[in-house]
Amino acid sequence: MSTATVVGKAVPSAAATEATAPARSGRVPIGWLALLAAPVAAGANAPVLILPDMARSLGVPTATATWLVTAFAWAMAAGTPLLAGLLRRRGLATVLRLSTALVLGGTALVAAAPWLPVALVGRAAQSLGGAGLVAIAMSLAGDARRMGVISSGFGVLGAAGPLLGATLTDAVSWRLALAVSSVAVLAVPAVARYARQAPPAQGRFDARGAALLITLATSLILLPTTPLPALAAALVSALLLALHIRRRPEGFVPARLLRSPLFVISAVLGATLSTSYFTLLFTVPSLLQDRAGWSKGAIGTGQMVTLLVASAASWLLAAASARIGRTAVRAVLISVGTAAVVTAALATSGPLLLLAAGAAAFTATGANATLSVHASSATTEAQRPTAIGLFALSYQLGGAFGPGLATLLVLG
Repeated sequence: MSTATVVGKAVPSAAATEATAPARSGRVPIGWLALLAAPVAAGANAPVLILPDMARSLGVPTATATWLVTAFAWAMAAGTPLLAGLLRRRGLATVLRLSTALVLGGTALVAAAPWLPVALVGRAAQSLGGAGLVAIAMSLAGDARRMGVISSGFGVLGAAGPLLGATLTDAVSWRLALAVSSVAVLAVPAVARYARQAPPAQGRFDARGAALLITLATSLILLPTTPLPALAAALVSALLLALHIRRRPEGFVPARLLRSPLFVISAVLGATLSTSYFTLLFTVPSLLQDRAGWSKGAIGTGQMVTLLVASAASWLLAAASARIGRTAVRAVLISVGTAAVVTAALATSGPLLLLAAGAAAFTATGANATLSVHASSATTEAQRPTAIGLFALSYQLGGAFGPGLATLLVLG
């Protein structure tokens, strides 16, 4: 889910120069990049208000149906760094074709799935394809303002996702609601036309490092639902990954990044704010029903308007981030994010609950736009695409933790 900021000046990241050469041939119009990346947010959030409909159709409890959300988030978290690496080594055309096939194939599986396991495979394929499209869009962004537009697009379509999902479910089917992420493929021909292929990167791919990282991420994602086995798996995979990094410090997870306070702080803060947002995204609708007595239509409309405003505000933060500095950006994100959690825990009125959801959306979207820039500036030019991919992994982990925590707190 780029740029590096050096002494307050936005500098194109290696992802922008390595994956393509838009600076020489004219950059891809930002509208096409936003269309390429943002629909995945609508697809991720479409189930928020329709989990009971999905559960009834598939013959499972509502809490079990949340696995469709978790599978999507897991595939996005694991797929973003993997497909960013593939983009670097195999080039734009390969990743565009593969990602398009995954999105369309996964959508077809979800549309026809008679059972939950088949639907889970389809959702994972949709998400993996979406991760590749997001990696391409981020790589071609080129500066902080354009990155802010993409992140705001995530916020806007993420905000519209719950109401869009409910509307499509009422009009046709929940299966159509889960197909909205496939709209992104409309941008593929334009991106392929504008963007120029760059030579693939050289060097052997660190498959063992990638596998260990994905195992660790999967274990962390399962913590809310299966705490003890997931914790054991996380500890073992973390140990094996640490030993592997010592043997191969320039591999899939560069040791230089893990020793950088700037990268670590950016990644941890991004994951925390993302987790808070996705938890509130799934719990606030239930709280609005239970505490304020709102209808599903009122909840969807109110949440969409609130999150749209939050997304616009996050773009303003991203645009001003180079001027106000890293410390001020972090202070804003932490203070607003904390206020969102406290408000959601204590509020009983509908407007305050919506305000909490909007504040969480502002911090998560703002973090994605600004902290990814901070993370990419923590390493060398050659490793910046890797830094972006690993930051995106930490951020996307919140999309997996959130629904699990929501299940524990409210939905279960």
